[in-house]
Amino acid sequence: METKSPEEQLAAFIAEYTPEIAALADAACKRMREMLPGAFELVYNNYNALAIGFSPTKSSRDALFSIVLYPRWVSLFFLKGANLPDPDCVLKGNGKVVRYVVLKSASDLDTPSIQELMTIALENAAVPYDPTVEGELIVKFICDNQRARRPG
Repeated sequence: METKSPEEQLAAFIAEYTPEIAALADAACKRMREMLPGAFELVYNNYNALAIGFSPTKSSRDALFSIVLYPRWVSLFFLKGANLPDPDCVLKGNGKVVRYVVLKSASDLDTPSIQELMTIALENAAVPYDPTVEGELIVKFICDNQRARRPG
């Protein structure tokens, strides 16, 4: 039995979603790679969603952002977003740590309000992202039992 590369695994996970969600996720991940050269991509194929974290290290605790796929939408999560100033009120959620933005297109990542939030998050990072590091795609977790990846 042939073992799939992490890139092949991620492509297969994304392909489980509708073509629209898959295309948005692919474009959002591509844009995140451009914005965060050297980031490690940490993939968690969880029960509820597929999450691709962007971390300066191989550890999820250092990640600041993730692209998360649900059957009907794709979100950008700010993993330490609860303390970010949000004068434009774009962040959703009310937990103690995480905030998110639902993406309508990958170009949402380039809006001034999201760019400002990302800049502040990066400035406050305990571990900085190093563009000279060669990042890696790592599949960290695959849940055996998952919710349907397409709307029912």
